Amino acid sequence: MHAIQFNGVSIVTRPNVYFDGNVVSYTILLPDGARKTLGLIRPGSYHFNTDAPERMDIVGGACRVTVDGEGEARSHAEGSQFQVPGKSGFLIEVDEGLCQYICSFMN
Repeated sequence: MHAIQFNGVSIVTRPNVYFDGNVVSYTILLPDGARKTLGLIRPGSYHFNTDAPERMDIVGGACRVTVDGEGEARSHAEGSQFQVPGKSGFLIEVDEGLCQYICSFMN
């Protein structure tokens, strides 16, 4: 996949660190007020809760995702995306390497 570039953004330099450093992201603020996070997920299984609806774009590596309330995990490779409703959650599993993502908050 080709690189994605965001112009004119502000970056929050303090990282968001989850699960003992196995998931790390940085927040970017776009000129229109939108907020995104860019992050890496190491191998493992991690559950996240959502406040606002989210779209996750997988920009490197691969993962399996089970959205709360959906019974089966779905595989996502580089170039794919999935959405999670607000006030919900999801389980994300990475078998090997790093899964790289861009999370867009859809409020």
